[in-house]
Amino acid sequence: MRELVLHCQEAQAEALSDALLAAGVLSVSVEDADSDTEAEQPLFGEPGTEPEVQAWRRNRVVALLPDGIDPEQVLEQTHALCGLDFMASGWTTRDVPDADWVKLTQAQFGPIHIGERLWIVPSWHRDDPAVPAQAASAGAIHIELDPGLAFGTGSHPTTHLCLEWLEQHLQAGRSVLDYGCGSGILAIAAKLLGAGPTTGVDIDEQAVRATEYNAKVNRSDLRAMLPDDLPEGQVEVVVANILSNPLKVLAPMLANRVAPGGSLVLSGVLERQAHEVAQAYAPWLQLSVWRAREGWVCLSGQRS
Repeated sequence: MRELVLHCQEAQAEALSDALLAAGVLSVSVEDADSDTEAEQPLFGEPGTEPEVQAWRRNRVVALLPDGIDPEQVLEQTHALCGLDFMASGWTTRDVPDADWVKLTQAQFGPIHIGERLWIVPSWHRDDPAVPAQAASAGAIHIELDPGLAFGTGSHPTTHLCLEWLEQHLQAGRSVLDYGCGSGILAIAAKLLGAGPTTGVDIDEQAVRATEYNAKVNRSDLRAMLPDDLPEGQVEVVVANILSNPLKVLAPMLANRVAPGGSLVLSGVLERQAHEVAQAYAPWLQLSVWRAREGWVCLSGQRS
């Protein structure tokens, strides 16, 4: 298998990528042609914000070619589709070495120990002797979760913070709502820690399906659904690990989902954003920073 390598300016990157895909390449990646040099510049801004530009000033566009395809044919089709002619401006190909990509990918993800008892264990580490065995009482708790479509693998500091809060504060039998459930990791952890009725909600249908699948793998009896399917009512613990802007927009709804005496736990918030997020919830309950890690915070509060 080979890769076709081209160079283009910022304004051409998106059209070129689309044309290459339409011409039959298997995938396209756009890289900073100035990476690892003094001219390298960051492209993206803060989490949850749109980048001001969609590519770098100088871009390296790498297209994965199917076996047997002629790169010159791809370039001719690309020219016809978007008007960009690279036949005379220089292009190269490079071989992609054969490898067991599954094993290489799995090697990047090992068990993650969180708090005192929680372990996130990819399926290929299920029998890893380095991971303590699960026990019925006060022993290790395994959450089996394979890295998938980036819905949440447990590696991010905000996920750690929410899991640690649940481990330390969740009382057995309490009802839980995980809003923005992603992979379902927080809802599943809550059930394994002894929660009562537990619901995961996400705006993405694939995330809902991922939560349902992961809950089944972990033998966790919970419900997952889209926001419009969430019935009225309050729960004793609401946890939302999203980002600061949607958390502020959702403040009236999330706060009113918390039953009197119940707890609200929020993460996905940078330390410098903590005050403004807390202010958004001030009409309903007082939030404070429970714990911080690597520039992120977990906010929590109790509804009177």
